[in-house]
Amino acid sequence: MPPVALTIAGSDPGGGAGLQADLKTFHQLGVYGTSAVTLVTVQNTVRVARVELLAPDLVAGQIHAVLSDLPPRAAKTGALGSLEIVEAVAGALAGAAFPLVVDPVMISKHGAPLLDSEALSGFRELLLPLASLVMPNLHEAAALTGTPVTTVAEMREAARRIAGLGPRAVLIKGGHLAGAAIDVLFSEGIVTEFESARFITRHTHGTGCTYSAATAAYLARGLGIDQAIRAAKTFITEAIRTAPGIGMGSGPVNHWAVTPDPL
Repeated sequence: MPPVALTIAGSDPGGGAGLQADLKTFHQLGVYGTSAVTLVTVQNTVRVARVELLAPDLVAGQIHAVLSDLPPRAAKTGALGSLEIVEAVAGALAGAAFPLVVDPVMISKHGAPLLDSEALSGFRELLLPLASLVMPNLHEAAALTGTPVTTVAEMREAARRIAGLGPRAVLIKGGHLAGAAIDVLFSEGIVTEFESARFITRHTHGTGCTYSAATAAYLARGLGIDQAIRAAKTFITEAIRTAPGIGMGSGPVNHWAVTPDPL
């Protein structure tokens, strides 16, 4: 039986981000994907026209349905939308024994808010302590720490500060920095940097979702956090390099990307 992974995230009808990207990534990396929908968007590669949140009890019900019948070996969260959904997700996952990857999605590629300001404190207090790994980008790291994060040195400090909120490990993604794509991991008091080539392309829709889903998939298959991140970094780099060029705007990365299996 293949390992099971769970994504708790929003829906992207264009299939490039959100739970659709997560499920594609799970499948490509040999993991059976399950999902709990938190919100529904009306979007494509050009714009986001509408965001509708699901009822918190419906979100929690989906999670419980999966946990009771298809126990995952890892899970990840994406866009949660509101404090009430954050509370529902944290409550449903309380006491879970499997690794949880938290992708603190706060804004879409096109600028639509996907986590309101009221939810941020609840996110810090309720969800981060449950996380095995939290994976913010520079903007999200700045929001979580209340300080600018614009250099590798500031990434290191932000990772330490976010780790103080309770997650086992923190990976600050440096995709918006100039130069090489450097991510900074703080885990068990040790800082590790992951570097890859940067490709100039507009087709980066769903990059964060895919990266965190790949990490969750490798955790579900039994890798440790450092190994899972390294393998996921290789996957997302290749997915960006070989993006299929779908859509008139910021198209999706290549969820068919083929990389060496680390297992």
